[in-house]
Amino acid sequence: MDWGLIGERLLFVAAIVAFLLLFSIFRGRNPRKARAEMVRTLLSETRINLILVDTFHQQPKVRRFETTHWQLNKKKVDFLGKLMQEDLANAFGQAMDHNARLNAAKKSKSTEKVVPDLEGMKAPLVRIKRGLEDWLLANVGRIDESERPGMIDGLFGR
Repeated sequence: MDWGLIGERLLFVAAIVAFLLLFSIFRGRNPRKARAEMVRTLLSETRINLILVDTFHQQPKVRRFETTHWQLNKKKVDFLGKLMQEDLANAFGQAMDHNARLNAAKKSKSTEKVVPDLEGMKAPLVRIKRGLEDWLLANVGRIDESERPGMIDGLFGR
């Protein structure tokens, strides 16, 4: 058995793997795609929260509003219009306030039902949904992501 030939081949394979790994790590992220993905996640949360507002009194138990993506991206939405930013801050602020009051009631084992200002939340959520959909149509061309990622899209992009 010739270990020199095997060692050369293993070194060649390791060099290719290292190159691919470095390429995937240092590849710049497209800011346009990052913004579109951020808007899609905020739109998804807005849709969920709008459904929760519409069906709040039909729920068997009080549910929390979705605010995860808003908390992660609230400082990065400066590319959206001022009115959109105000509506986002207003609606998601009320949702976070409701979630905090719900947690406090649960912690104190209160039996009182925590009810948010549903009418005050519905109008901004509808405007947010419409505004985010319009932004996606204007900047991306479609509202929902229709392409599925491929196996190696994480390495090289689409």
